[in-house]
Amino acid sequence: MRKHFPGEPKPSYIAPWDDTPDWERASAGAVYEQVALLIRQGGTDKLSREQKGRFVALCWIAQIYRHIPDPKPAYVADWEQLPDWQRETDSDIFVHIAAAVG
Repeated sequence: MRKHFPGEPKPSYIAPWDDTPDWERASAGAVYEQVALLIRQGGTDKLSREQKGRFVALCWIAQIYRHIPDPKPAYVADWEQLPDWQRETDSDIFVHIAAAVG
């Protein structure tokens, strides 16, 4: 997050894990598991960095709809509408999970 965000991110963007709302922690865990499962199934080494980030973003959007009945449009924006820092962060998330999964 800090690596790509221009300036100082909002406190909610960088809150400690224990201060993160339960639904958001559950969502992050679900996204992690979805990405990890995809990686374990193989073939992800052929995905571009952008495709990896798009997958993370789509998994997150599904979690938003699961937990928020009528989310703000910015919460469920398509890849093209995301700011560069968010796209880069989502791509980094995939790469981080891939490194953790092995």
